[in-house]
Amino acid sequence: MSVGDHHIPMGGGRVYAREWQPDGPASAPPIVLLHDSLGCITLWRDFPAELSARTGRRVIAYDRLGFGQSDAFPGRLPLKFIYTECSTSLPPLLAALNIEEFVLFGHSVGGGMSTAGAADFGARCKGLISESAQIFREERTFEGIRAAQPNLVPGSPQRERLKKYHGEKTDWVLSSWIDNWLDPAFVLDLTSHMKRIRCPVLALYGDLDEFGSTGQAKYLCDHVAGSAKLHLMKACGHVPHRDRPGEILDTVANFLG
Repeated sequence: MSVGDHHIPMGGGRVYAREWQPDGPASAPPIVLLHDSLGCITLWRDFPAELSARTGRRVIAYDRLGFGQSDAFPGRLPLKFIYTECSTSLPPLLAALNIEEFVLFGHSVGGGMSTAGAADFGARCKGLISESAQIFREERTFEGIRAAQPNLVPGSPQRERLKKYHGEKTDWVLSSWIDNWLDPAFVLDLTSHMKRIRCPVLALYGDLDEFGSTGQAKYLCDHVAGSAKLHLMKACGHVPHRDRPGEILDTVANFLG
């Protein structure tokens, strides 16, 4: 397997991306990963490489602008960021990596972004894999954020750990998660996007997810225009690809096969 790193210019700064290319030909559309609210490429750990090896596909992950090794975001993250991330960041990313057709795989807020992206890119998106995604407002999400806040105050071990991945951007990353989601003006309802999704959909969700209920995944499957498969996991929390990597890899490979 070969691994390549890229720094891709786009509006507001350069975005850091990494791609994993499996041994042998990889003619099927590549998989593009979108990370969660506090995530980055590094926090996917070994999963992208394992996903590439298991599926025989090229896998691309990137740090959204403001996260990880990408440049700082210019200003506050807009409240519509879930709706606009794919339409803003994917065109220059896909062009730079010479990608026409692709599969979107989003975790958590990245799953919401991928839902909007699958609708916006139409026939170019050949599949949507939604893991622990938030696609509509749910009190459980806000309860999870409020419960996490005391552990993320300045000087806390969790905040210091995040600095290893986001450096001087850590305060902005936390504000983009906590302040945006808890803003009374924040709106999340991707129903109209779901109705435009015609590619196959796989929705993954754990029944012990701290930031949402399995109703999120069921709602997605019920409202997309194309075929959808629901895969629920018992005794599983918010990060199935970390806690149940074998099950996720098998399920995704079967879905893409």
